[in-house]
Amino acid sequence: MTTTALDRDAAATLMEPLTDIVVQAGAAILAVSRSTMQVTGKPDGSPVTEADMAAHHIISEGLAKLAPDIPALSEERTDLAARPYKGSFFLVDPLDGTKEFVAGREEYTVNVALITRGQPLLGIIAAPALGVVWRGLVGKGAERLLVTKDGKSRAGQPIHTRRHPGPGGAWIVAVSRSHGDKRTEAFIADRPGAIRQALGSAVKFGRIAEGGADIYPRLSPTSEWDVAAGHAVVTAAGGKITDSKGADLCFGELREDFLVPEFIAWGDPSVSVV
Repeated sequence: MTTTALDRDAAATLMEPLTDIVVQAGAAILAVSRSTMQVTGKPDGSPVTEADMAAHHIISEGLAKLAPDIPALSEERTDLAARPYKGSFFLVDPLDGTKEFVAGREEYTVNVALITRGQPLLGIIAAPALGVVWRGLVGKGAERLLVTKDGKSRAGQPIHTRRHPGPGGAWIVAVSRSHGDKRTEAFIADRPGAIRQALGSAVKFGRIAEGGADIYPRLSPTSEWDVAAGHAVVTAAGGKITDSKGADLCFGELREDFLVPEFIAWGDPSVSVV
């Protein structure tokens, strides 16, 4: 599918209105009562709630008004996808970390990315319950916003990934609270003294981007919409995302079930050697 390919300057004009959309979606999630909401299951066994769908509708409608010529792929409407994309498209996870949300935890996010020619160019990650938004434009930098729960007040500061302290320095590793696998565990074990930070959803990418952790490995399959916004934010903040062999990731291709086989988010690109 051939679409318009937005460059960095065009993407920059979308940052503020996209942030507005993401913050509104986060407010809709906060308005849902977790004690009374309905939880259903998808074919893959993962949960979906009315909060997922509320955020999905706000983002879908907002993107259709903001950029009607740019297609959008959302976790909640994969049937609308037409691939491969040759230009730009939005990649959306309306509620990343639904398991965390259902469990009553605060580490869930709203993720929106703009992909151009297979690479994340712009990313926004909102953690509504934490009052935080991480956002970045590759080549222009990244920032962390503190946002009131009504979304009307925002205070931002530039962020940058942390430089690894070198030989003998302990790795701070962001790890998933809900997902684990043997390959990832072996990767961490190769870094003696690693300090683990167990976190949910794309909050892990935010921690890498703001210098709170060094590395986030996920050496098992996950979905493109789980990774794309974090990819853009970490890259914009000075980091790098690769596969286990050091190669770049690519999005919007004819990959089965929209899966990313593996990835490693590195805060310090100079040490991104597996």
